[in-house]
Amino acid sequence: MINMFTLNATDVRKDWGGFIDSLVREKPKFIKRSRDFVFASSLDMMTEMLKAYTFRADVFKEEDNSFTLSLNEIDIVVNGDSFDKALDILTDDLIGYANDFYKDFEYWFSAPNRKAHLPYVINVLVQEDRERVKRIIRCQDGKS
Repeated sequence: MINMFTLNATDVRKDWGGFIDSLVREKPKFIKRSRDFVFASSLDMMTEMLKAYTFRADVFKEEDNSFTLSLNEIDIVVNGDSFDKALDILTDDLIGYANDFYKDFEYWFSAPNRKAHLPYVINVLVQEDRERVKRIIRCQDGKS
């Protein structure tokens, strides 16, 4: 089905400016070069496509009154003196993981247990700032 919407890479190269304009103003595009297929999108469209990839964090209040947050989609667990501190640490660790994943993409994406992290990682990377990353983390009471 994708073939009926696919552009030839040579044609895209010939009118690169027009391609970018249509990509940003109209819709995402599929491109074929030899046997390779590529999907191209504007950042706004990409952000919209990834809206469903939010995070759920289980929240545990510890005996010492600290808070532990455990992210469900990616194995990150943090502890902080307060809920807000723990959420700040979790946000920073999530941003760090997303940056590491992207910087060493070939390594992380080739790991079978990490491949499914890709849309979550990209969703973190397309957020405008740290506060927006924090907003895609949904906290819920953890089960002891």
